Amino acid sequence: MSETTQGGTTRVAVVGANGRMGQQACRAVEAADDLELVGSYGRGDELGDLGGAQVVVDLTVPDSSPGVVAHCVERDVHVVVGTTGWDDARLAALRQQLADHPQVGVLIAPNFAIGAILMMRFAAQAARFFESVEVVELHHPAKVDAPSGTAARTARMIGEARRDAGLGEVPDATTHDPDGARGARVDGIPVHSVRLRGLVAHQEVLLGGPGELLTIRHDSFDRESFMPGVLAGVRAVADHPGVTVGLEHYLGLGD
Repeated sequence: MSETTQGGTTRVAVVGANGRMGQQACRAVEAADDLELVGSYGRGDELGDLGGAQVVVDLTVPDSSPGVVAHCVERDVHVVVGTTGWDDARLAALRQQLADHPQVGVLIAPNFAIGAILMMRFAAQAARFFESVEVVELHHPAKVDAPSGTAARTARMIGEARRDAGLGEVPDATTHDPDGARGARVDGIPVHSVRLRGLVAHQEVLLGGPGELLTIRHDSFDRESFMPGVLAGVRAVADHPGVTVGLEHYLGLGD
């Protein structure tokens, strides 16, 4: 960080602090010796100067997230975003805004769990070896978006890997599916969403070839699993100006 509070700590605010993930993030920041929680904001709260934060963790909802991030960037505050819904159009608008704030870093993280990041990376590496691939994501029923940001990013990573390997479309002879039983298509990859009481965040990637099946699965049983990634993002975002999509780039796992 270019500026720190006395003793070298980084000032952090959490937006979306009333949600389960936000509450967990606040506790994680407070427990870290090198971080100081200077603000926690819920729905409808005025963000103002963000309590003098140097880094904001955005854990809001897709409709609110672009406004939160824009508010932070205008004040030269770095942002770690754990909210989904950041499509190409939103990313393009953010990059345009950041052109006037070239020192600000924004991390868009579809998933903070280290195991989930590895799952996505392994799936992309395996994709070129298999003719068939589908993604199944399973979450709690309070989740407002489908497919999950993790599933969408996984599918895009797989799609890119398949194109680089010269593979065609995933084979599927289905011609009649009026109720959408075959799921969504993200970058040509079938993605299926399950919403079930008792779940937290789970995903599996099924890769099939003649006579074999490879399953790559990750399970988060508690939101505590996301906190090491949240803190890693907070600590590194200032060193990565501009937009970064995926925490893997902060962990040495990116391309």
